[in-house]
Amino acid sequence: MTAQTDNPGSVTAVYKVSGMSCGHCEGTISGELSGVAGVSSVKAVASAGEVTVVSAAPLDEETVRAAVDEAGFELVGKV
Repeated sequence: MTAQTDNPGSVTAVYKVSGMSCGHCEGTISGELSGVAGVSSVKAVASAGEVTVVSAAPLDEETVRAAVDEAGFELVGKV
């Protein structure tokens, strides 16, 4: 899912991520994704296995995959 947000020019994307099980996992993945250029907001929800990313422009999925991998999790794909 990719949708425009209330911020002009920003894009929201929801990704399915496997391996998150707790708040620490959420913080780890949020920290990695926050470091991606153009990302303004990250919300990880371990119980749903989803990460919502708000960015200035659509992100390259391989860039997101690399950040998720660096955090120690697996990107399944966009929701």
